[in-house]
Amino acid sequence: MNTRATRVRVTVALLLFFTVVINYLDRSSMSIAAPYIVRDLGLNNMQLGLLFSAFAWAYAPLQIPGGLLIDRLPSRQLYALAIILWSSAAALHSIAMTITGLFFLRLLLGACEVPAFPLNNRIITRWFPEKERASVVGFYTSGQYVGLAFLMPLLIMTQEIAGWRGMFLMIGLAGVIWGIVFFLLYRDPGDSRRVNQAELALIKQGGGEIEKKQQALPPLSLRNALRLLANRKLIGLFIGQACVTATSWFFLTWFPTYLVKYRHIDFIKVGFLATVPFLAAWIGVLLSGFFSDYLVRRGWSLGSARKLPIVVGLLLASTIIGANYVDSPAFIVTFLTIAFFGNGMAAITWSLVASIAPLQRIGLVGGVFNLCGTATGIVIPFGIGAVISDNNFTPGLILVGMMGIIGAFSFLFIVGKVERITLHDNATSALADDIADSYPPQR
Repeated sequence: MNTRATRVRVTVALLLFFTVVINYLDRSSMSIAAPYIVRDLGLNNMQLGLLFSAFAWAYAPLQIPGGLLIDRLPSRQLYALAIILWSSAAALHSIAMTITGLFFLRLLLGACEVPAFPLNNRIITRWFPEKERASVVGFYTSGQYVGLAFLMPLLIMTQEIAGWRGMFLMIGLAGVIWGIVFFLLYRDPGDSRRVNQAELALIKQGGGEIEKKQQALPPLSLRNALRLLANRKLIGLFIGQACVTATSWFFLTWFPTYLVKYRHIDFIKVGFLATVPFLAAWIGVLLSGFFSDYLVRRGWSLGSARKLPIVVGLLLASTIIGANYVDSPAFIVTFLTIAFFGNGMAAITWSLVASIAPLQRIGLVGGVFNLCGTATGIVIPFGIGAVISDNNFTPGLILVGMMGIIGAFSFLFIVGKVERITLHDNATSALADDIADSYPPQR
């Protein structure tokens, strides 16, 4: 009899990693195409900022209903369908002829990507023990950086050959294929034929929620939902996540335009220079996840082990302001690299959601958490377009850098002790009292 635990959860981590790669290629390809779209459609800074933010106009407000939906539908089917739909929307960018058409397709892309990260969170909650989660979050989150780091030169070369329309079509078709692959390979722990009882016991004993069935959740009134979301821990997480993603949104939208238009760097050269900050972010998120789990194993409290790399990363991200005051391309890229490395370090915030959110409402909390992160996808791209001029990008980098400082403050002083908020949904008549009782003393 084989008593050694299988390692099916490694395959699950790889599936999440490559899904995040596809996800971020689809949402960030607009930044690569932007200089050519501006030329072809004659856009100004405000219009370009609006186009950059269009994705988040749909993605952000749908996070909460999307989170509620995720709490009730099976992960495998919903995730595969979402991947295919958002990739199809990306492919359709190739036929857009006006800014209105592109804006609508960015909205569609944002709407279809809504389930992705809340589903990632639910999958790691089921498949991984607590002591492994930060490493796994760091690993799959690194996909948003490594995909662009290694593929940006290829995408720019594809664009040079086939135009920005050809680039969108290629990315979209790749995503549709991946959606089919995900459907064929992913299973929840209770459905997998490859996982043995030893691995299931390891996951469950470590805090994993291996049961595949969705619980029948009682209705949650708006009043009680708001009381839950007003928990100080969650408010701190929400503010912090908005600040973490601010730097990401700069790199996913304005970054190539900043180098080409404002720093006068050749576009082909940008394709290679841009890999350096993305590689740094990839290294940052991997180091952060593994270091955080190492601290847990060394006996650090869960809160300290999770928050230390996040806070340090946010402070490093604020150094992006320094790029305003140097002229050498090498020094410019150095400041951007340090900032994006720090942003990568801070990207394990989802591990805090997995540790704090009530299990019965993890989709709802995850949805609001992602809503706050994606709200900066409206504020930052459009806000940068509003504060910069045709020859001055300085206010844009100051805006991004200040968000890092605010985020560090939020995680340090608002989140407090990291422990799960507990609800007793079976006692529906006392739900409001249960939520009120879920506010533990803060430290």
